[in-house]
Amino acid sequence: MALIDGEHYPPVIESALDEINRRDDEIVAVVFLGGTEKVRENNAYSELGYPIVQDKNYLAAIERAVDQYKPDEVIDLSDEPVVGYRERFEIASLVLSLGLRYVGADFEFRPPTFNKISNKPSMAIIGTGKRVGKTAVSAYASRELKKNGFNPGVVAMGRGGPIEPEVIEGDKIRIDAEYLLGQARQGRHAASDHFEDALMSRVLTVGCRRCGGGLAGEPFISNVVEGAKIANGLSTDFTVFEGSGTAIPPIETDVTVVVAGVNQPAENITGYLGPFRILISDMVVLTNCEENVDRAMIDEIIQKIKRIKPGIEVVETIFRPQPLEDISGKKVFFTTTAPESANGVLKNWIESKFGAQVVGISNQLSNRTLLREDISNCKGRFDTLLTELKAAAVDVVTAIGIEQNRQVSYCDNIPLSLKAKSLSGSLVSLAKRASATV
Repeated sequence: MALIDGEHYPPVIESALDEINRRDDEIVAVVFLGGTEKVRENNAYSELGYPIVQDKNYLAAIERAVDQYKPDEVIDLSDEPVVGYRERFEIASLVLSLGLRYVGADFEFRPPTFNKISNKPSMAIIGTGKRVGKTAVSAYASRELKKNGFNPGVVAMGRGGPIEPEVIEGDKIRIDAEYLLGQARQGRHAASDHFEDALMSRVLTVGCRRCGGGLAGEPFISNVVEGAKIANGLSTDFTVFEGSGTAIPPIETDVTVVVAGVNQPAENITGYLGPFRILISDMVVLTNCEENVDRAMIDEIIQKIKRIKPGIEVVETIFRPQPLEDISGKKVFFTTTAPESANGVLKNWIESKFGAQVVGISNQLSNRTLLREDISNCKGRFDTLLTELKAAAVDVVTAIGIEQNRQVSYCDNIPLSLKAKSLSGSLVSLAKRASATV
């Protein structure tokens, strides 16, 4: 299917279409995207000899043409000023979400591969970036599904995952500081997402790896397909597939949740190929919607999301730390990936909710050198190291805690729903929908 505009003379477009036909491709339809400079009066390019589809909304025209003519790929013969960079990404997002290749003069986008392997009801949890809270939402989803009668397992992929998929029996084994440090000393990334999922959710977890991520989320390499096959044989009855950064698990799932953080540039959510992730999803979890964030910006992001996919549910959330052990009465040094601007809120939350005294906070959990400096500067003032299970939480924070004979306690990040919408209820409803399709 070819995309054309009115800024090209019809004979020039005809020559381009002829060139496509000479490459053994068969054009099934042409979509007119707009532009009138070189369109002759009362001429709708009927002389080209192909079905012409057009609409005031060029995206609607493309979608209608794809539905009617079932092309294998979309070839873009348009150009500025009708179609510029922003419009090209909009078109790419739509075409990829429809499972088609999108090709131009010097570019090609192909849709990610979604292998039909999972034999259980399934949910993908993907993200629009790193540090948006995807793993926290995944762990929370697993716990809530378990509470509501499901028997979930998680397949997680990460940049530091194992060479062969491995099963962590989070529902059976004791996962503590000594266990995780032992894993790290064996050369494993013990703060990888599958360890975090197993510890926070206490469910069966399959750890996988991936390297690289395309603009539409395809990993360059991964062993998630093998991990999905392992998950099929486990004693679970529902599988949560967790993405990594902007990379998407290469598995076909029944429903998809995309996690986006208002702490990231808005264009990463609703621009570039962010719309692709929204279009393939059934719900958006918008994270980090703190009171100090510009409300107008949040509202604008939500409006753009709903323009991209009308009717999609958007749940606004904030994260708050939840220690897995009793820290009441303790002098706590807290390590986190949260920005420094959140320290006041985090300190007040930990002290008021859990009865601890926060004597220091490091926001350098992903920077080992600065993290060590922060902890060293507070040496002797704390008796407990409280940390998120991310980045250097094991090889640095846990190792220091054990070396100094201090308590090491891990904490979850709990997504709290804002306004009237319940994240738990929405996730459970999606899981029920997924189960109904199998």
